[in-house]
Amino acid sequence: MIEYFHQVDDPYSCLLTQVLRPLIRRYGAAVKPWLVPPPDDAAAPERERLVAYARRDASRLAAAYGLSFPRAAEPDAEAVALAQRVLAGSLEAPDFAERAVEVGQALWRGDIDRLRGLPALPPHQAQMQLDLGAARRRELGHYLGAMLHHDGQWYWGVDRLNHLEGALSGRDATPGAPPIAPYRPMTLGSRPPGRAPGIEMWFSFRSPYSWIAFPRVRQLARHYGAPLMLRPILPMVMRGLPVPPVKSFYIVRDTKREADRAGLPFGPVSDPVGPGAERALAVLHHVAPLGLGEDFAESALRAAWAEGVALADDAGLIGAAARAGVSEAQVAAALADESWRAAAEANREALFDAGLWGAPTYRIEGGPAHWGQDRLWTLEEDLVRAMTRG
Repeated sequence: MIEYFHQVDDPYSCLLTQVLRPLIRRYGAAVKPWLVPPPDDAAAPERERLVAYARRDASRLAAAYGLSFPRAAEPDAEAVALAQRVLAGSLEAPDFAERAVEVGQALWRGDIDRLRGLPALPPHQAQMQLDLGAARRRELGHYLGAMLHHDGQWYWGVDRLNHLEGALSGRDATPGAPPIAPYRPMTLGSRPPGRAPGIEMWFSFRSPYSWIAFPRVRQLARHYGAPLMLRPILPMVMRGLPVPPVKSFYIVRDTKREADRAGLPFGPVSDPVGPGAERALAVLHHVAPLGLGEDFAESALRAAWAEGVALADDAGLIGAAARAGVSEAQVAAALADESWRAAAEANREALFDAGLWGAPTYRIEGGPAHWGQDRLWTLEEDLVRAMTRG
């Protein structure tokens, strides 16, 4: 049994419904749908930025996976409530997947008349279904929409469907056929003749996703000859943005399987939140002008997230620094200098100006910013396009 948690006004749910029927047909999967509300504020800080980014990102995903996302205006509260009422009455129907696609397309096209023409439950009954879905999602240990739960594991959107397809491979009706939603790695193809623009990368020493993105962003930059501008920031929780335990737990488990996919080590872990992150930022700020910034950042991220090294301890920080060619004296000088704080704040402001708030985030010289270690393919596409244009 696969349990699916659908949020009607979530762009990623709009995409995921379009692969539910192919998933059911190919793997003989039984899918139990639930209707859920948006995550609460603690799990979705900077909600306005999240909403705006999700719409833009979903358009890019739709094009990549051959799906449809009619990126109209943000649906209003009336349309969302009506879509919830329609789908609340379809949760037990065998054609839920098809109805969810129909509702999602109408909602995101702004076609309220189409929604009004569909059978719908009364508001109080729809609210009951939302409450049941939220309770079940909470019971299983999650907080987002567009989530699939199977055999104790969570799979988010079309991005993680490749992992679920792997888990279901023994039931594949068409073995050898391409996956419904394949993993999208960087291609590292031939280098276009044009000049390579710079890559900006925002990252946090406390972000496990930053660790598994960092070596690959460096690889991408080297492959295409692109300058890499590092923009380190303080961890979200140290900037006053909450990270609930259920979110942290999911992120660590998800990072492990994504690290395995990318061929990178993950664990043992020593969370550098607090002094560990601050000390690493201080050293990075001090050695970046010396040309040692990339090596130190990667070494410190690896130490915290793949070697269980405490960056808050002198021995741990000095060892991570030495691997990058940074001396103990340079570490001591860096820790005596507080100027990194102003630089980290400037990076945070630049990240907000780019429309995002978390790490890792990247963009090509002022272009659209992409969030997440699973968006390196979009970064590569932007880089190749910019080089091709010259």
